[in-house]
Amino acid sequence: MRQIKLPSVPGWDRKTDAKTFDFENYHGMRKLFITGIGTDVGKTVAAAILTEALEADYWKPIQSGADNDKGVVQSLVSNTKSVFHPEAYSLTQPLSPHAAAEIDGVEIDLSKIILPITNNTLIIEGAGGLMVPLNYKGDCVIDLIKELGAEAILISRHYLGSINHTLLSAEALKNRGIAVAGIIFNGAENVASEKVILQNTGLPFLGRINEETTINRDTILSYKNRFAGI
Repeated sequence: MRQIKLPSVPGWDRKTDAKTFDFENYHGMRKLFITGIGTDVGKTVAAAILTEALEADYWKPIQSGADNDKGVVQSLVSNTKSVFHPEAYSLTQPLSPHAAAEIDGVEIDLSKIILPITNNTLIIEGAGGLMVPLNYKGDCVIDLIKELGAEAILISRHYLGSINHTLLSAEALKNRGIAVAGIIFNGAENVASEKVILQNTGLPFLGRINEETTINRDTILSYKNRFAGI
């Protein structure tokens, strides 16, 4: 009989849920990893929108700094189905994970980042861009995506140099053999940039998040129907 160590997670009742949990399909659950072409491109808002739209669970494996992205997403999501899973690493300093972990006296080990137990679709939010280092052994965010067997969703935001950053990110995902569900553009439309990005990457356009003056639950809900079909 296959044995699985049951973690302590919010919403998990060992006595009742273990009877109905589909262990055989556990690793077959849909895992969507929200990554960006860099930092501050809108991953957290995109993660909140997709968590709401798909009524999915949310998980940020590595959190650096006092800002709590899990708490932000939880405050923006209205549905009662989503479960918000605890981080594998919660680091105190707002730095690249490898540096923040060193200050905290720990080393990020990919083998210790274990998928939460859930039957639901899982939205996973990354830290920074794909090549952000996680430790001094050479592991980066892109390696974590591969390790988790997740499908990537690439968030792009227009600025001088963003075409280059987007094409490089798409190329890196392709070279690692990571499936990419598509790309979401965050911010005002730029027809020329988006045309060349979509043509050169061949990635599906999943939708756009507008430049919103206010981000609250109503804002997130207004995108639900647009992204529910992902």
